[in-house]
Amino acid sequence: MSGGQLALEWPHRPALAREDFLVAPANEAAVAWLDSWPGWPSHALVVHGPEGSGKTHLAQAWRARSGAVAATEELPGRAWLLEDADRTPTDETALFHLLNRIAEARGHVLITARPPPARWPVALPDLASRLRALPAVGLGAPDEALVEAVLVKQFADRQLRVSPETVRYVARRLDRSLAQVARVCEALDKAALAQGRAVAIPLARAVLATHGFDTSREE
Repeated sequence: MSGGQLALEWPHRPALAREDFLVAPANEAAVAWLDSWPGWPSHALVVHGPEGSGKTHLAQAWRARSGAVAATEELPGRAWLLEDADRTPTDETALFHLLNRIAEARGHVLITARPPPARWPVALPDLASRLRALPAVGLGAPDEALVEAVLVKQFADRQLRVSPETVRYVARRLDRSLAQVARVCEALDKAALAQGRAVAIPLARAVLATHGFDTSREE
């Protein structure tokens, strides 16, 4: 990749297809579970992990493949999706009955959350017991190689051409958080557009410093 950029006027739209998802040790177990659908051993699967770990991307890729509808929708089908279950206000009795109906219909539901089900603030004992019994797979923190790969993908999603040296420079100064990667890419994109500059190490150094990252260590 060479320096320079193409800054577009329309809003950024991330690529969320299954083939766009980058498989690494931190997420390969979850990917294998979703790829094995509809051969799940249970009617439900919980995918949990921190913000920015890839839950939304995986869920949307599975939704496109399965034709899943939102778990609150009373629609016929064979697949449902419930995202951010630990943070979304939920009628616990209704959710308990929904899980029962999906099991009876031999359907499937994918549930995403930050913590595993055992740590959700569920008051209804029957629902808490049901959730703890579901298979759950976690998404771990990304390693440096995955951070670099996601940076490359995010820059490509934004139509930005960035050198491998700049990608490496940025990756080594971030925490291993994909949510942080997304925020930094957005900041770099906006700065490049506003200043008419390429996303190269000088701009990356300035943006990272502005956002509180340690740029004192040079390559």
